[in-house]
Order: sequence, then structure tokens, then C-alpha cells
Amino acid sequence: MKLDRRGLLRGAVAGGGLLGLQGLMPAWAQTGSAGLRADLPTLTGPNIDLTIGQSPFTVGGRTATATTINGVLPAPLLRLREGQNVRLAVQNQLDEDTSIHWHGLLLPFQMDGVPGISFPGIKPRETFVYEFPVRQSGTFWYHSHSGLQEALGHYGPIVIDPAGADPVGYDREHVLVLSDWSFMHPHEILEKLKKSPGYFNRQRTTLAGLLDGSDRMSLEERRAWGRMRMDPRDILDVSGTTYTYLINGHGPQENWTGLFRPGERVRLRVINASAMSIFNVRIPGLAMTVVQADGENVRPVETDEFQISVAETYDVIVRPTEDRAYTIVSEAIDRSGMGRATLAPRMGMTAEVPPLREVPNLTMKDMGMGGMGGMDHGAMPGMAPTAPMAGMAPDAAAGGAATGGMSGMNMRDPENAPPDMRVGVGVDAIAMTPVNRLGERPIGLTEVDHRVLVYTDLVALQPNKDRRPPSRSMEIHLTGNMERFMWSFDGEKFSEGVEPFRFELNERVRVTLVNDSMMAHPIHLHGHFFELVTGGPAGHQPLKHTVNVAPGGKVTFDLTADNPGDWAFHCHLLMHMHAGMFNVVTVRPLEGAAA
Repeated sequence: MKLDRRGLLRGAVAGGGLLGLQGLMPAWAQTGSAGLRADLPTLTGPNIDLTIGQSPFTVGGRTATATTINGVLPAPLLRLREGQNVRLAVQNQLDEDTSIHWHGLLLPFQMDGVPGISFPGIKPRETFVYEFPVRQSGTFWYHSHSGLQEALGHYGPIVIDPAGADPVGYDREHVLVLSDWSFMHPHEILEKLKKSPGYFNRQRTTLAGLLDGSDRMSLEERRAWGRMRMDPRDILDVSGTTYTYLINGHGPQENWTGLFRPGERVRLRVINASAMSIFNVRIPGLAMTVVQADGENVRPVETDEFQISVAETYDVIVRPTEDRAYTIVSEAIDRSGMGRATLAPRMGMTAEVPPLREVPNLTMKDMGMGGMGGMDHGAMPGMAPTAPMAGMAPDAAAGGAATGGMSGMNMRDPENAPPDMRVGVGVDAIAMTPVNRLGERPIGLTEVDHRVLVYTDLVALQPNKDRRPPSRSMEIHLTGNMERFMWSFDGEKFSEGVEPFRFELNERVRVTLVNDSMMAHPIHLHGHFFELVTGGPAGHQPLKHTVNVAPGGKVTFDLTADNPGDWAFHCHLLMHMHAGMFNVVTVRPLEGAAA
């Protein structure tokens, strides 16, 4: 990825000049920002007005129509304070229904902003007033929960200051909103995925890659993948072939720049507001200290790189001591592209932009065979397509992504599924031996020569409030048919009228998510935080509202269902949710109702 001064100037001119570009962005997102200062125009206070409409958006010299809030992309930054009440009047100027979900905020379910679940949505030319007390502090964000509007620019950051002293010390702060943008309409993207799930994957293994060794796979490994009809590089459904990766609404050539003074402690509030992209984030030459995850404070942990899945947030402290620029890299996990920004003492300074790294290959663990220690592709002679699973059409079995058997084992064998799981055309694989991967380096970072954050590094700063042992446990399978782009929980799409996941008010439940697919799934629960079971210090399990479940892996968390109502529970890959990986968590009784 080569960037030069002429390229940067061309990008600015194509967008109508730097000032023209800046005018379409909120003050906090403009390049050359000195950070979130008191004199920065910010939406704050008890009454906030937001207008959802359409505006032109320019990146890389091309312009399209975006769905925006108050005419800007990303949306305005909302700065609130723990303990206040806020009233947000949202006017819809679109020709279709819209909504705003306050991602990660603890509020009454009627204010959660999910059409059909918590409220009817906001009709064209109507206004809906969200009103709720602010019960927490930290870094959060907001976005549409209507159709695919989120992919068109309908998202923005939220910063909530604590009521008392902030346990995180810093001298300056910047918000970094990571996102993806395509000039192809998201409905067209989804249509292409339904017809050909690998449509955007231009990094498949090749004969040339086999011959020259660049694919990093042996002939026997290639044959094994072929017999299984699997793609070892099916990592992201939508890639840099259509996406431009943005940081604060700026493409790589436009190079958003945030300022600092050498020696300052700079807080970076990193938000992944993308539709379909998981990023690996690093600042070459600058260590990062993670101090917050999903808005919850954690014991400081120093790292050189972290993976941030869709809808997650991480706050990090960096302390640049030299009078030089540093490049911020948000590299897509399939290595098909990157976002790029700069931290610098002065405008006009840049640092070297590292090239994209090698495309990673999936492994046995990613196929749900993590418990079969020592097995590799070269030791799998007998891998051949097997008979279709009971209830599965022959063509689905023939074209499915996971048709292999291993030493007589069948990845489509319904015996591997729990008895209450629906195994039909929507399930093309069942993980035979899924394992807990919270302590493993994530995809693409297993072999880098520097420190990488893993979930087991996260330890809650404050003790967990509920120390009761869980009264029951439940298991939820993340299922899909990759060839048909069908996604579900326990083999059932939301559109099929599935039963909700039911909890009693204040019930303590241990939930295990099992990923039967070869795709990572960031799973988000509205209205609650859950405690990841990481094996760390007792009573200090990290609190999360979104967790990335690795392919063929499993994640266990403890949930105290203390917020009554109906809450969305879904994969935050927008098109996975749209294709069926969505359900409702219902917590009863409601306040004021009979027990």
C-alpha cells in the first residue's frame, strides 16, 4: 500500500478540497483534531436533537448518497455524564422507517430502539423521543437497527463521563471510529452473497501459489481442503475488493490526523462501527495500554496489537515521547485492505505505512476440530464427501462447505448436534470438538513477533457485582449454511418464528456459545453486560456486551438477567443478522407485573 504526497493531494482535490471534505464531517472527526476539548462543538446536555436524512459522502474521489445524522458521517459525537437524564428527539427525514439503537447502554427496553422488539420504529417525517437515565460511563456508540442503514453511514460515537473521578488518567483524548464503506448498495452486496458466498473473496489459493509456496500449504493439504469442499481463506464475507476502510470517515489516502504533544498520555477511544469487517489494530513503534473494553474499565494491560470485532470498543492509552508521527493501522483480518490514520505533533507529518501482511489460512481448529490434538491436513487421507445429513437436501450436501469425514467422522453427522437443535438445510456443519479459544491469539495474529491482546488478558477493574453461582446453564449453537448464506441460532432463523430465549428476572445463568461454522461471529446482547468466563481472578471476570466467537470455538459467560423486557440478541455482522442469526432474550416479570 503506497501512499505519497501527490496521492493525498489528489484525494483532497477530488473531494472538493480539504475544506469541502471537512465541512461534511463533525468537528471531532475532522483531520488535524486536537482531541475532544471543552471548546469542541459537541452534542451534550439534557436535550439533544437528531435528524436522520441523506447526504452526499465522498471518499477516494468518488461521491455517493449516505444515510446520515445531522448531515454528517460519522454522526455527531454525543457527550453525556453518568447520573444525568437525557432526552433525544430523533426526526426521520427519510422515505422509509428508521431507528436508533444506543449500543451498550443500560436503559428501559422501550428505549432500546429495535423495531418490532422494543418499539415500532420511526415512520417517515415523524419524530420519536428517547428519554432515559444515564446509568454508566465509558465509550459506546449508536446506530440504526432498521434494514441495512448502518452500512450506509448511520452510526456515531457516545462518550459518557463518570459521575466521580475517572480511574483512567490521560492528558488528551481522540475518538477513532472504524468502519467500512462500499459504493455498492448493501442490498446488492447481500444479493450477491446469497447467490455466491465467495463473490468478494479474491484471495483464494491458486496453482501458482502452490507451485511457488506463497499459499503456505502443501499439496496434500490442498487436496484435503478440496475433498472437503472448503475454502481455507473464507475469512470475511465482504472484503477490500468492494470496501474502503475508514477511520473517522476518512479513507486511507485522506489520512485522518490526530494531534498530540510529546510526553502526553493520549486516550484513544476505538469503536468498530463497521457492517461486516473485523480489524487488527496496531500503531507501529508505539505500545498501547488497554484500559477499557466495551465501556467497562479493566486492569491496564500493555500490548502491541489487538483485534476488534464488529460492535466492540476498546480504550487504550498511548504515550508518544518523540517528536514524530505514528501510523494507526486498522487491517482487515483477511488482509484485503486497511484503514490508515496518523498521530502527529503537527499537521503535515506522516509516518511509514506498513504493507498488508500475508493472507492467513484457516486451520483444523477453525473447522471445530480443536480437540483433536496433533491432527493436520496432511494426516487426513480418507477425507471424502459423505452422505447428506438427515433432512438435508442432496444438493445442499454436495455443495456445502463442510462435507468431509475424518477417520469415519462426519462433520454433517446430526449425532454431533444437541437433541433439541434443528438440523436441516440451514446447517452445513457441526463442530465435532469445539474448544474454548479465549486465550488464543485471533485469526491472522498467531505468528506475529509482538504482543497481542487476547480475551483472557482482560480483568475487570472493579469486583463483579453478582457473585452468585449460576442456577442453570444453557448452550446456544451458532449455525449456518455458508454455501447458501443462511445463518441462525440452533439451526433456526428468526424469520421462522423461533421461541425466544427466556430468563427469569435476576436469574443467574451460565451461557455457552458454540460456533459450528468456519466464520467468526461477534454476538451482541442488548440491555445487559455479561461476565466472560476466562479463568482469570475470581470475582473480576471482564464485562462485555459483545464477544467475538472464533470459528469452531466456544465462549462461556455468566449472565445476570437484571433488566426486564425483550432484548435483541444477534450476530453483529450486519448481513448475518439480516440473514437469520437473530433472536430475542425475554426477561420476566416486567416491573410492576405479578411474579
